[in-house]
Amino acid sequence: MQMPEEKEAVPEKDDEELESEKLPFANAQVVRAMRKGLSPDKMIKSEVKKAMNLFLEKICIDIAKRMDKFPYAMIDKYMFDAAIEPYEKIYKVQEEKKRIIKHLEAIKADCDRLIRDVNETFGEKE
Repeated sequence: MQMPEEKEAVPEKDDEELESEKLPFANAQVVRAMRKGLSPDKMIKSEVKKAMNLFLEKICIDIAKRMDKFPYAMIDKYMFDAAIEPYEKIYKVQEEKKRIIKHLEAIKADCDRLIRDVNETFGEKE
């Protein structure tokens, strides 16, 4: 019987190697921020750390471009708030979605209850 070929393990990069790759932000800071949203028992692969770092750079550049559209030489908090508005709206939309789903589930339960009441009133079984 022939053994299946084992894939050669790709060595996992450690944090020092990631730092030497000249990522846009200090990798330790990015990982520390990620840890705030993850369970303590979760491990983060180096490719995820790097991808998050690069993603944050894209977000930062996008926000900077939005602020750059203002005709003023000095960027202030109002401009920053206006530039991050699309990102802030994402959270509001997610909360609204949850609220709507709960409301629709309540309507569905009411409809099911009304159907049962009508069927019982007119002697029909489900």
